Amino acid sequence: MAINKVGSKGIEDGSVATADFAPGTVSSDKLQDNAVTNSKLTNTTVTLAGQSVTLGASATLANKFVDWQSVITADGSTGTTAVSGQGYFIDTTSAAHTITLPVSASRGDFIAIKDYAGTFATNNLTIARNGHNIQGVANDSLITTNRASLVLVYVDSTKGWLYWEEHNVGELVPTFITATGGTVTESGDYKIHTFTGDGCFVVSSLGCGIPCAQASTVDYMVVAGGGGGAGGGGGAGGYRESSGTTHGCYTVSPLGSGVPALPVSATTYPVTVGGGGTGGCDSNPGSNSVFSTITSTGGGGQNDCAPDREGKPGGSGGGGGGNRSNSGGSGNTPPVSPPQGNNGGPGQAPGPSYVGAGGGGGATQTGFPGMPGGSSNGGNGATSSITGSPVTRAGGGGGSGDNRSPAWPGSIGGSGGGGTGGTPDSGGNTTGTSGSANTGGGAGGKGVGSGNAGGKGIVIIRYKFQ
Repeated sequence: MAINKVGSKGIEDGSVATADFAPGTVSSDKLQDNAVTNSKLTNTTVTLAGQSVTLGASATLANKFVDWQSVITADGSTGTTAVSGQGYFIDTTSAAHTITLPVSASRGDFIAIKDYAGTFATNNLTIARNGHNIQGVANDSLITTNRASLVLVYVDSTKGWLYWEEHNVGELVPTFITATGGTVTESGDYKIHTFTGDGCFVVSSLGCGIPCAQASTVDYMVVAGGGGGAGGGGGAGGYRESSGTTHGCYTVSPLGSGVPALPVSATTYPVTVGGGGTGGCDSNPGSNSVFSTITSTGGGGQNDCAPDREGKPGGSGGGGGGNRSNSGGSGNTPPVSPPQGNNGGPGQAPGPSYVGAGGGGGATQTGFPGMPGGSSNGGNGATSSITGSPVTRAGGGGGSGDNRSPAWPGSIGGSGGGGTGGTPDSGGNTTGTSGSANTGGGAGGKGVGSGNAGGKGIVIIRYKFQ
């Protein structure tokens, strides 16, 4: 009788050896689909490609194929880069730890992780996504549950790494801030929200990742509206910024040195962007800009139609008029540290020659005094790369010229949007220019008539989002 089944007694123990199989003889085409099923096997452990595999057991993926590594003791400073097919016992007794997923991944790649000491709730484990999604979301994952065990398997670029097996694993949380408001751009791993008008910065969630400073703070730049121009140049709007070391290490002005990033919570923050002050013989200061606890004061103007003709105080002070008592306005008013601006330059008292008006103060420089030769320039502004490229803002306006014969020309505004002072025409009238929009630049002095307006301010917020 032909044998059509192989029974347990049909093969003696140890009788089937490697030498009995010619290379390539046991291939998929020799077996019918589902011919070798779990029910056909006993709980037998064999070694395949160096891995112990239990045939016929209801073992998990992690039990069958994972190449478990030695225990990793977290030290809080270095992380671990995972390799597909490997498992990691991670001991966070003394410090938190980060395990980074492979930079390249193909369908079926997998990583296993186990909380070795039951301390993930005290010292968390961050799973860094390394450019891939996790559970379909572009966020790192934070494991905060003691005794957590998990296996991640890669599927595709849409869902990325999925949790195939998970035990004692809490909800996945975003590692970084998510927010809306203003015009949003990106610079590498950082989002920048730019407000050129009033609006709201809405934080919908905070991260819980490492480092914590990137999960719950933002860097900022807040510039107020520039002062209007009269004879003297308008003062620049107050300029305040953080150091830029938390969210991207970008270059800031000296005004940001040592200033920490601003803590935020999951709430709505109204943002006010100050307008520029109007010009005239009694020019108006700029309006304040506000974000959270940061207020930058509008730039000072100048009263050129009253007997004293002094510059007015503000974030940066307005330039003094070119006649009588003519001191420049005080900058950094009210005072903050680091200072938000500088004093305006004084005007020149009446004399036998040029009667010059002073330049408005800028964020990093005092306005120049009124002098013969049209040298009453506005003070220079401050330069920051918070948006990813260097931009200078908050320059003071230049003082107006004099209509004596020959007429002295108006002076240039400071770098960062300061307007140019007017040069008198044959009738003694001057024009000049306004401060540049959304720089907080002070207006150039005009001398007579309606005057020039200061530039509107700006608010910029930056944070790490991946």
